[in-house]
Amino acid sequence: MANIYSKTLQDLEFPTVLQQVAARCNTELGKAVALEIVPLADEAKMENALGQTSEYLASFISENRIPNHGFDQINGELQLLKIENTTLELQGFRRMASICNTVTAHQKFFKKFKEYYPLLHDLAAELEPNTEIPVFINNVIDRFGEVKDNASDALLSIRRQMNHVRGKISQSFGSALATYNSSDYLDEIRESVVENRRVLAVKAMYRKKIKGSVMGTSKTGSIVYIEPEATLRYSRELNNLEFEEKEEVQRILNQLTNQIRPFRELLSDYQDYLSQIDVTAAKAKYAQDINALKPNLGTTRRLFLRDAYHPLLYLNNKRKNEKTYPQTIELHPENRIIVISGPNAGGKSITLKTIGLLQVMAQSGLLVPVHEGSEICFFDKILTDIGDNQSIENHLSTYSYRLKNMNQFLKRCNDRTLFLIDEFGTGSDPELGGALAEAFLEVFYERESYGVITTHYANLKALANELPHATNANMLFDGKTLEPTFQLILGQAGSSFTFEVAQKNGIPYSLINKAKKKIERGKVRFDATIAKLQKERSKMAQTGSRLQEEESKAREEAARLEKLNAKVKSKLENYQELYDHDQRMIQLGNKVNVAADKYFQNNKKRPLISELLRIVETENSKRKKRSANQAKAERTKKAQVAQEVQKVVKVIREKKKVQKKKAVVAEKNKPRPNFEVGDRVRMHDGKAVGSIDSLEKGKAIVNYGMFTTNVSVDQLELVEKKK
Repeated sequence: MANIYSKTLQDLEFPTVLQQVAARCNTELGKAVALEIVPLADEAKMENALGQTSEYLASFISENRIPNHGFDQINGELQLLKIENTTLELQGFRRMASICNTVTAHQKFFKKFKEYYPLLHDLAAELEPNTEIPVFINNVIDRFGEVKDNASDALLSIRRQMNHVRGKISQSFGSALATYNSSDYLDEIRESVVENRRVLAVKAMYRKKIKGSVMGTSKTGSIVYIEPEATLRYSRELNNLEFEEKEEVQRILNQLTNQIRPFRELLSDYQDYLSQIDVTAAKAKYAQDINALKPNLGTTRRLFLRDAYHPLLYLNNKRKNEKTYPQTIELHPENRIIVISGPNAGGKSITLKTIGLLQVMAQSGLLVPVHEGSEICFFDKILTDIGDNQSIENHLSTYSYRLKNMNQFLKRCNDRTLFLIDEFGTGSDPELGGALAEAFLEVFYERESYGVITTHYANLKALANELPHATNANMLFDGKTLEPTFQLILGQAGSSFTFEVAQKNGIPYSLINKAKKKIERGKVRFDATIAKLQKERSKMAQTGSRLQEEESKAREEAARLEKLNAKVKSKLENYQELYDHDQRMIQLGNKVNVAADKYFQNNKKRPLISELLRIVETENSKRKKRSANQAKAERTKKAQVAQEVQKVVKVIREKKKVQKKKAVVAEKNKPRPNFEVGDRVRMHDGKAVGSIDSLEKGKAIVNYGMFTTNVSVDQLELVEKKK
């Protein structure tokens, strides 16, 4: 197991994922194994486990479906095989034969389709093939789970004798039944079965009249059940034979157990293999349900999760028909630490848990719900501090507990560690706790650890901005509605929207103003600037998305029109060829018609035949000429097309040059508006709108509220005249 502690797995809700995987197992042993899954010890094992699960997932849509792997566990039988002179039961042998047959079927299948399932083939090929065990068992036990008559000569002889005696019993009982029934000694039911023996149902008053052994009476006492004397002798003989049969069966099963005993280890391996296949199949079913796949395993230290979903949240929302928002995040040597900030309820903790849970799942051989372009790497240690860890038992406050946890982090973290900390530094005085958290973060950074933290502390945001290989991020909020969009944006710290949220929730504006005055003006302006930037980013993202959709539609329409144009052109060419052919046929028909008319007038065959031969020879000469000139015509046509294309391209280029020149001239000749102080303006290539504070010698000082700038009036365009 990798150096990942159970507390980390609990923090990331990994046991819940395992319960969902176990629920998809077919066997009880498979379920038990699934619940015990832990992160693997090294990268090679992780890659192998992910590969096996990915191959099994691919089999769901393949025509070559992997054979059934269901089995009944044989743990009890394996324990008994350890002990000398023990004998297994019939059902135990059948379970072992079934396991052997299933494994053999798997080995044959994977050998046949090795190129489709190379890793699963290697797993099955590790097992030693065995066909002896099913042969041993099938020689003794039939398909109904009974010992065969020919399992031994002695058993065959005993069972033949038993059948002979049963015949005698039936014969003697039938004779007694006929005799006593005619004497009217028997009840209406005539006979019954007691202790697996046929008995006469005798009226109680005639019990002394019949020789035999009383086997019981009816509830009312009106009927006495008697086994006839003749039948009784044969029944005793049958009892003796049944005892001999039981002893012989026990001897045969004991012998069979001794034959199977040397294969105990192999049978255990077979069962372990089928358990592993059951778990792999369950992982594949789980992957199918959460749209998971095998991410790329990079050689560099890079973790890139694109469109990543939290699997538990995804399945929960899927049941409720609600949308789940994916996250995209990247950690690499140039950007090792990400500090996520922003208001509460924006999805910071879910993003943190998504990263940690997907990493743990991947290192445990589980496929993860990400885009196929995602990439993961292997971490020796994954450290987490998520949730409220107040400990009543140990009398520790949240902050004391977290400090102890941080101490463990400092001891363990190195360049192959991933740390995930929620609400970093909270639990103490904001300034002092923030300073201590800053010191911790610097240590993590110096040790080149990878990590993601969430925080509200401004000093941690500032530190992330200063450190070259760390970056800020925020969960995007809609500035108007103050609703979270659940999108992670890298490269920018998040505003807490403290006053905006307070205002939205009905706090009086006068009270909010009073609070603003109590803190540094710079802090308010800084937070307001961040909030404004987030709003701008949100608008830009929406506009970009809309433009991208429009561009995609335009491309599709152009492609459709081009395809339609090609079809129309092809049809026109076909019609032209058809028209030319028809015209030629009409001309030929006219010539034949003229010859026929002459023959009708003069009735002379010789001129007719001569005229027809001339027509045919003329047509054949045209055919020869056409086939000879066809290749030349095609070459000429291609050259002409190429020349025409070059001419068209040249014309288009000339038109573009002319249009460009006209645009430049128009721009120069465009009358410049007369700007006045107070006019609202913006720069040609900008979106921000400001007002003119002063004008002097073709320069204007434009006030944007937060700052002013000095620009040339040529760079400005009028938005609104001063009122």
